[in-house]
Amino acid sequence: MTMDNLSPKNVFKHFETLSHVPHCSHDEKRISDTLVDFANKLSLDVIQDEAYNVIIKKPASKGYETAPTVILQGHMDMVCAKTKESDFDFSKDPLKLEVTGNYLSAKDTTLGADNGIAVAMIMAILEDETLKHPPIEALITVGEEVGMLGVSKLNPKHLNGSILINIDAEDEGVFFASCAGGARNLLNFEATRQNEKHPVYTLTVEGLKGGHSGMEIDKGRANAIHLLGRVLDALEGEVSFNLHSLLGGEKMNAIPKFAHADISFEAGDRSKVEATLLSMETAFKEEYEATDNAIALALSKTSHASHPFDKVSKERLISILRLMPTGINTLSHDIEGLVESSNNLGVMTTKATTVTLESAIRSSKRTHKTELLNRMDHIARAFNATTSISAAYPEWAYKKDSPIRDLMRRTYETLTGKKSKVEAIHAGLECGFLQEKLGDIDIIAFGPNIVDVHTPDEKLDIPSTKRSYDLLKETLKNIPKDFQ
Repeated sequence: MTMDNLSPKNVFKHFETLSHVPHCSHDEKRISDTLVDFANKLSLDVIQDEAYNVIIKKPASKGYETAPTVILQGHMDMVCAKTKESDFDFSKDPLKLEVTGNYLSAKDTTLGADNGIAVAMIMAILEDETLKHPPIEALITVGEEVGMLGVSKLNPKHLNGSILINIDAEDEGVFFASCAGGARNLLNFEATRQNEKHPVYTLTVEGLKGGHSGMEIDKGRANAIHLLGRVLDALEGEVSFNLHSLLGGEKMNAIPKFAHADISFEAGDRSKVEATLLSMETAFKEEYEATDNAIALALSKTSHASHPFDKVSKERLISILRLMPTGINTLSHDIEGLVESSNNLGVMTTKATTVTLESAIRSSKRTHKTELLNRMDHIARAFNATTSISAAYPEWAYKKDSPIRDLMRRTYETLTGKKSKVEAIHAGLECGFLQEKLGDIDIIAFGPNIVDVHTPDEKLDIPSTKRSYDLLKETLKNIPKDFQ
């Protein structure tokens, strides 16, 4: 399909182009090169750094030469998730875009509107020769979804802007003025395996809604890895069983929708195992009736046998799963309803004898982030595991006075007749790194409505995209009047 019938036409034209170029996190060179080619065709100055971040500079339109330079910022990588049944190959297949009513989505996969729609808007701004605007520096980064790897390597000498408009928010009319910092935590457990092999059953927790671990952690959705730990703990009290491997989740920053454990037990105990699973499934459905009412536990016999973990390793792994913090840790006392700190136990893998738990920690207060990391370190030491920390990123501190925030709110309310809101966001934005690198610049984050990000159910609101793009153009047009 094409985007010809969607408005704004130029924005969706670029979004369609981006959807044909693979751009999962860690696989951004092709999309980065595409952006460089785009800039060269427009005869704009472009910088592609060693990390594949791209900076494109567009001179001010006539009469706007003395206006402050504006940095328009988004990220080019996307979370690549697909349905269980899909054979889609993110490394080579173009996304299959679909329009249903007012929403754009991709068949069986994430859409990548987070943050492809920002890149498409920026491209449309850069090629628009009729638009009135100040000097523009377009900053499009890599690796945002996996710990803000690109912006962390950005050399600030390439940027001179004093205003930064980040287009990586997902609620129209909500302007973000602060965000959480975070870190990636890896807990590694070295298990010991028994010598004898046993036929394996796969125990599955599935049917969960999942979602973005920052934007939707406040919705109380179930975490499949956490639930699997509860199931294994319950089984431990009913039957003698062996644990062979653990698997769960897809992305560190997505609430896991599924988790699996390979187990073995005596044939005569199958009815007890199934009864325990039925009891736990009933309990989970009651607990998460409002958020994950399709939770299902299943047991299926496999065609292979393997060496199970020994008893000590099994018990330690179950204890780790039961004690690992997940979900909301603290709520803000300053902003009603804001999650202040949280942990998302996002991915669990088993490779040979190593079981790895990968978590995304977020906090708008650095001390809470440190406390969560310390707690995980204590859990690891108690059960003979190790932890490591990577992809740490700073929080973006709130500023009481922000001319760009005031201008965008006024402009939005004038254009739409709707009230706007200023909020802090629990998800991480690159604004924290940019504030740290660029100094005391004026920053705002906004964007169109996007739902179910980081899942195959991701949808972009088409009319909201038009309103957001109109807002961006009108803001750029009005900056000299408000900031000279």
